[in-house]
Amino acid sequence: MSWGRRHRRGRRGRFPKPVTIPNPSKVEKLIPEPRTTASSIPIEPAEVEALRLVDLEGLSQEQAGIKMGVSRGTIWRLLQSARRKVAQALTEGSPLTVTQ
Repeated sequence: MSWGRRHRRGRRGRFPKPVTIPNPSKVEKLIPEPRTTASSIPIEPAEVEALRLVDLEGLSQEQAGIKMGVSRGTIWRLLQSARRKVAQALTEGSPLTVTQ
């Protein structure tokens, strides 16, 4: 079980529920060619896992939430963030780095 980082979004509210990532990705960085001087875009392992489950394996957000042990709303937030970062990396030619 991967506990990941526990950070609140903002000042108030409860800490996020731990996210389960059964098979973490072996890829840590995506480097576009030709190499650019653009700064690296950090992406969290939970975002990568949500993207993999929903977009690659074709699970619904509800099913992905059950697999990761979080709510559908959390999966939605992770997907929005991951898709934005991937789109930014592809359009700007920036490397993606999986943070630990």
